[in-house]
Amino acid sequence: MIPLRDTIRSKSYPVVNLTIIVINILLFIVELSQGSELNRFIYTYGLVPARYTSPAIGSRFTFSQQMLSLLSFMFIHGGFFHLIGNLWSLFIFGDNVEDRLGPMKYFLFYILCGVSSGLFHLAVNWNSPIPTIGASGAIAGVMGAYMILYPKSKILTLIPVFLFFPIVEIPAVFFLGLWFVFQFFNAASMAGNQGIAWWAHISGFIFGIIFLKLLLLSGKGSSGGVLKNIVRRDRSARIQKIRPVSIGQDPDMHGNITISRKESISGTRKLVNIPNGFKKNLFFIVIPPGSFEGRKLRLAGVGKEINREKNGDLYLKINVED
Repeated sequence: MIPLRDTIRSKSYPVVNLTIIVINILLFIVELSQGSELNRFIYTYGLVPARYTSPAIGSRFTFSQQMLSLLSFMFIHGGFFHLIGNLWSLFIFGDNVEDRLGPMKYFLFYILCGVSSGLFHLAVNWNSPIPTIGASGAIAGVMGAYMILYPKSKILTLIPVFLFFPIVEIPAVFFLGLWFVFQFFNAASMAGNQGIAWWAHISGFIFGIIFLKLLLLSGKGSSGGVLKNIVRRDRSARIQKIRPVSIGQDPDMHGNITISRKESISGTRKLVNIPNGFKKNLFFIVIPPGSFEGRKLRLAGVGKEINREKNGDLYLKINVED
């Protein structure tokens, strides 16, 4: 299952989430520049349990290096696909969690999840000389928090089946719950890649739920004052689900699409998701500048089937939100 997007629109720009993504990308470029020194780089900035349990190994590193690796390991990755997989999940789930907690609390939350998952991995693999790297533990915490905050959200998911690639909407609580179960079984059986820190994923997910509860108890999570105005979004959801309806035998169908007031002036593009049984049809919609409340856009041939050669149309009514 490959997640493509969630259906919850964040109300503010995910400045911290995007900053974390950029930092990970920049540090990956630094990794690529290491050449023959790459292994030494990973062993220095990765999390190596034996560095903390073996005096012979630990003596090779300064106190600062020992402390730094407890944080730095979550910002470096083992390869391009490792990086992309982690950052894509963070991009999908992190903006909504930041939206709920606010930028400052979200940054604290992310760091706490990453460090805690690393410490748990260290405790479970006490004498391991194998470096652990990657943001998976911190991102697992974000996913755990998302599941608690938005259990009714849907995850637009690509499911490769042989030569078919259906796109379906899966409830977030099911998608993330199934992900957690897979991590647990992999950890319990040690199946698959022995280098994957399964327990860091599991502990990160659980710590994410715990830290979320604690941060929510400490006060309202939304940003206030100037910061709230800076990060507030002025656009509507980029991907929108359309549930078209028709009257009687009319082959034409009708639905609604929402845009912001700024988008109504400047114009915009949206990706709309139109359910068709278990499948989801995706279309790019161009909304021209000067679009007003109540204006209708015509999508030719997207309505009901008239015959094998012709379909009705879909009309989308524009709703302008403040």
